[in-house]
Amino acid sequence: MSVLQESLYFGFVISLAAYLIGCWLKKKVGWAILNPLLVAVVIVIAVLQFLHVDYASYNNSAKYISYLLTPATVCLAIPLYKQLELLKQNFVSVIISITSGVAASAGSIFLLCTLFGVEHIHYVSFLPKSITTAIGMGVSEEAGGIVTITVVCIIITGIFGNIIAETLFKILKIEEPIAKGLALGTSAHAIGTSKALELGEVEGAMSSLSIAVAGLMTVIVVPLVSGLIK
Repeated sequence: MSVLQESLYFGFVISLAAYLIGCWLKKKVGWAILNPLLVAVVIVIAVLQFLHVDYASYNNSAKYISYLLTPATVCLAIPLYKQLELLKQNFVSVIISITSGVAASAGSIFLLCTLFGVEHIHYVSFLPKSITTAIGMGVSEEAGGIVTITVVCIIITGIFGNIIAETLFKILKIEEPIAKGLALGTSAHAIGTSKALELGEVEGAMSSLSIAVAGLMTVIVVPLVSGLIK
């Protein structure tokens, strides 16, 4: 397996192929659980185990995907720009909604960590779970958390939000596009935004806004609440 391990683009190719398979499966079967990112994660893990490729080798050849993370997040500003007038009309409601979402995220993490006796280092690793990876990694590191755990939490949160979003909206009878977009962006960051874009242009625009604002709010909130659990 040394040839695979030394291949410059092995990780990049297998990751992209796995994601495309996930997209095909989701389109073919239509099940919410078959989220393309979740399918890709399972396939990549299975391939690495089968071929006995260690994580360091895979990561070294897949790191190029990470370079696209920040510009991809910035590109989400395009649908927001198209709905700028709608944002102006609902500015106060939007800010209150995102603030409530950030507070609910931080509050629920604090309560659960207190309930289960979680240590400080893990507590601060969980706090940025609902913001995009590009921001969450820096927040976790600054607070003294374990960045790897933070990344895993962010991915799981996003995939879970993406999967249950439509069902939850139906159960709670949420039909307002702005509310759907704000909920997805604030709670499930970029992965949730991909679902919001599937639902509609307004949902996608509001979700894109939520990613940026919720990220900035979390950067401010985490240092304030990180000391609540020693």
